[in-house]
Amino acid sequence: MAFKKYSLAAGVLSASLLLGACSSDSTSGDKKSSGGKDDKVVVDIFQGKVEIADQLKALTEEYTKQNPNVTFNIETVGGGADGAAALKAKFASNQAPDIFTNGGDQEALVWKDKFEDLSDQPWIKDAFEGTLDGMTIDGKVYGMPFNMEGYGFAYNKKLFEKAGIKELPTTYSELEEAAKKLDAAGITPFSIGYAEWWVLANHGMNVPFAHQADPDAFIKGLNEGTAKIEGNKEFDNFFKLLDLTMKYGNKNPLTTDYNTQVTLFATGEAAMIQQGNWIQPMLDKLDPNLEVGFIPLALSDDPAQSDKLMIDVPSNWVLYNKAPEADKEAAKDFLNWMVTSEEGKTALTKEFKYIPAFKTIDANPEDIGALGADLLKYSKEGKAYQWQFMKYPDGAGQEFGATLQAYVGGQKSKEEAMKALDATWAKLKK
Repeated sequence: MAFKKYSLAAGVLSASLLLGACSSDSTSGDKKSSGGKDDKVVVDIFQGKVEIADQLKALTEEYTKQNPNVTFNIETVGGGADGAAALKAKFASNQAPDIFTNGGDQEALVWKDKFEDLSDQPWIKDAFEGTLDGMTIDGKVYGMPFNMEGYGFAYNKKLFEKAGIKELPTTYSELEEAAKKLDAAGITPFSIGYAEWWVLANHGMNVPFAHQADPDAFIKGLNEGTAKIEGNKEFDNFFKLLDLTMKYGNKNPLTTDYNTQVTLFATGEAAMIQQGNWIQPMLDKLDPNLEVGFIPLALSDDPAQSDKLMIDVPSNWVLYNKAPEADKEAAKDFLNWMVTSEEGKTALTKEFKYIPAFKTIDANPEDIGALGADLLKYSKEGKAYQWQFMKYPDGAGQEFGATLQAYVGGQKSKEEAMKALDATWAKLKK
């Protein structure tokens, strides 16, 4: 496995929260912050996971029942560039949230001066090995991992069966053959939502980064000017996979957003979708009987390389270090309650469908859904790649996305796109 330093096989699928939060109004003057136990406190959460908005609201309401002096103001803004811009705007307008989220690694370094040190929190000892790495700076822990997440091509089992696909594809050639069979059966093979830059730039481009013999060495080479994306074999293969999805995907991919992409898949209009286990709640809502699973984003015909899913800590809860003390104390208590109370643990696995990042949270396949169960299976088999896109230079993801969208739209050739990707890295590297 290629995780940071931990093995998901050890049982990492006890991930805790993926309550994709970012932040909301927190330092505004409408709160009492004298710190007394009975003082009314409003904890502002700005979160970017639209698919768990209802579940998060219900969980905070349960906490308020047990702690009547604490209420929550939750603002949900879709992830990606919109969420990042909205979070920056909150800080710029002196409305910084009490709780927000951070992806760790490079993003953590950018935001470090806003973080509260959480090294003394009780949940630290329960986290799986390696799950705190992305938020540990100079020996201090600044974030609590949401959960473990993973992605690949989610597939519709009944549509695969209808097309006569008996063996699941684990290599590029097998994936291409499966797409041809689906197409011949009158089924759209891929639901592609390339209106979303992160589908292409983060989750898509992560695959060729992860496939490098030594991803960290390759990234170091990009930073030092001794390595290039242009002409790299794994990136050549990535563009080949991108071409396959466009050839056998839905029309108008550049105007297909996340919700439309997931809906196309959930309603059986397409057989595969490049997304992660975070779509499980939406699938359950749209079609509770949908039978799904994961297959890899195969770049080559070597199954030892291609037959892996992308699994890692997607994001972390962080606290604003300049929030009122009463807010911070309530926020810390809420986060700890979320991963230690029976109500919190049950909600995270059964309602959020999260794969826990903490040893103290059990997750059954029936709880975390079919996609989570497949992640658990791949993890136990050691077939997982780490997320490398967390290590992009700050702001590079959006530029990568624009470049790849230009390729999808025919405005750039593969060679031009690769040159542009290299130019973006060179411009934004530290």
